[in-house]
Amino acid sequence: MQSNLSHRDRSTLLPPTPQRSGRSSPLLPQFSATASQRTADDLEGQNDERLEGLSAKVKLLKDISIGIGNEVRESTIQLSQMNDAFAETSGILSGTFRRMNAMATRQGGRWMCYMIFLILVFWFFMVVWLFRR
Repeated sequence: MQSNLSHRDRSTLLPPTPQRSGRSSPLLPQFSATASQRTADDLEGQNDERLEGLSAKVKLLKDISIGIGNEVRESTIQLSQMNDAFAETSGILSGTFRRMNAMATRQGGRWMCYMIFLILVFWFFMVVWLFRR
């Protein structure tokens, strides 16, 4: 059983590995330092370019959101004005309808004959106008 365990334990089978320093070339430390400095400068340049790109995108998104806000404010004002206009029109129509009902109660059933006559005349003119086109 001991021999079986020793075969599975790799540390007894393989020699110890030396510790690595992390440098690519242990023989030329001055060249690896300049290479690592160049790599750091390259990475810094790439980061600056990406940062500029992100800044441009953020500015674009800010402009879009400001435009949306302005559009919402203008639409709110326009809807408020339309609401006021509809309220005024509703008041005018309700007054007209009230006067028409008062007239209908005073005249009896004759107003219905006048309304039917006007509708028929209007319909006749519409039909003639459509067929003359």
